Amino acid sequence: MTTAAVIGCGDVSAVHFEAIEAIDGIELVGVCDTDPGRLEAAAARYGVPGFATHGELLESVAPDVVHVTTPHHQHVQVSLDALAAGVHVLQEKPIAHTLEEGRRLVEAAATASAKIAICYQNRYNVSSQQVKRLLDSGELGEVHGAYASVVWTRSPGYYQARPWRAHWAEAGGGLLINQAIHTLDLLQWLLGDVTELSGEVATRRYGAVSEVEDAAEILLTHAGGVRTAFYGTLAAPQHRPVEIELDCENAYVVIRNGLRVRWKGDRPRDKYAERKAPSEGRSYWGVSHELLIRDFYGSLDDPEPFWIGPAEAMKSLEILKEVYRQSGL
Repeated sequence: MTTAAVIGCGDVSAVHFEAIEAIDGIELVGVCDTDPGRLEAAAARYGVPGFATHGELLESVAPDVVHVTTPHHQHVQVSLDALAAGVHVLQEKPIAHTLEEGRRLVEAAATASAKIAICYQNRYNVSSQQVKRLLDSGELGEVHGAYASVVWTRSPGYYQARPWRAHWAEAGGGLLINQAIHTLDLLQWLLGDVTELSGEVATRRYGAVSEVEDAAEILLTHAGGVRTAFYGTLAAPQHRPVEIELDCENAYVVIRNGLRVRWKGDRPRDKYAERKAPSEGRSYWGVSHELLIRDFYGSLDDPEPFWIGPAEAMKSLEILKEVYRQSGL
């Protein structure tokens, strides 16, 4: 039996609790949160001890694995302390709210005896896996260019409910680091490392309640020369599906509520439906948290690092921080 604890009992912790319950061989032994109300509710619901600090939790219940689901600016220190105690870490994105903090975690992970994963669960989506397979096999041929968008909606209440989301010092940014980071991660994973970019962010709608951006546009150049045009906004009237489109030599590929591959010539179109997973989590988080978490637990006895670790997670952080730099932020 592998013991686990959850540090941070806010919104996204729901999908981590669900995965722990769903996967055989994992026992939840503790929860932690600095908010007394959230801590009491989680401890009562799951019937485990609750702790106000992660230090107390690590010392008192000594879990094998901790799930770090805290606000962005609290990610790194919690993960560093767990790794130093020999505890495996499964941390929510982003790796950190600043580049400096991210680099600290990369350095620590390189010499730690425990494993660490960063949650980029959308790599496990059916659509993402199939596009990766088609690209790696060469079936799609040369990629001529790509487009991606994250067109969602928020309200003033979103920032007021969790004030850290509205501040650079705690969130590290807005739309790009909190919502679009998964899409930026998929783009660089599918099409190659980003070698050059030109971009800009702005606060178009929520400046009265937030200092971070709610809109962005970027032109990304990947290793090999492929370019991706990206657009994002949180000012839409309602959520649109995340879109990634690839214009390839042999097909036009569209990720949007699943995958459609429109082959050129006589080959019939391919369609791949995305999984549907009942969850307390929000639909736009995707359906693949449990797959990543299951994969991580299955890898604990493997001497190799987990495939989505801090060094890999730094790539998307470096992309968005360069856009912030170019925007004068």
